[in-house]
Amino acid sequence: MTEQARAADELLDIVDGQDRVVGQRLRGDVYTERLRHRSTSIRVRDAHGRLFVHRRTPTKLIFPGMYDVVVGGVVGAGEDYDTAALREAEEELGVQGLPMPERRTKFLFETAEYSWFLAVYEVVCTLPVRPQAEEVEWWDFLAPEELERRLEGWERDGLVVPDGLECHRRLSAL
Repeated sequence: MTEQARAADELLDIVDGQDRVVGQRLRGDVYTERLRHRSTSIRVRDAHGRLFVHRRTPTKLIFPGMYDVVVGGVVGAGEDYDTAALREAEEELGVQGLPMPERRTKFLFETAEYSWFLAVYEVVCTLPVRPQAEEVEWWDFLAPEELERRLEGWERDGLVVPDGLECHRRLSAL
């Protein structure tokens, strides 16, 4: 089974405008029907303050092949944001024993195609990372100035994940 097929079969909670669970659907249907759900994003720094940045694989269900400045993903059915944030960060970074990410903000991310509540976290990772090959095509820890320089081009060329960019902007404004 492909990574896209596995992702499409994941059961998610559907939420209303106040982030209250009103039902459950498969992830593939959630995206196809633009159903509001929950997701997490975690900005990861190393011990030197550099930011983890990666390029998503071309097989990702949404935003394939784009650069992202956060890790994260959907909150599974019955799962809470904090549990999902730690699970997603450890999965994408390929580590175990990461400290609990600290929640910084939450907002509703909506476009013509997507709608989800996004709980945004930060964590410092001092463990050696081994990102999942199924999820991450390229990665590096970049100094904040270098990230900002690269983001200009990525954004101009439509190569950066839009919700990750919005998380980065909101965290930078805190």
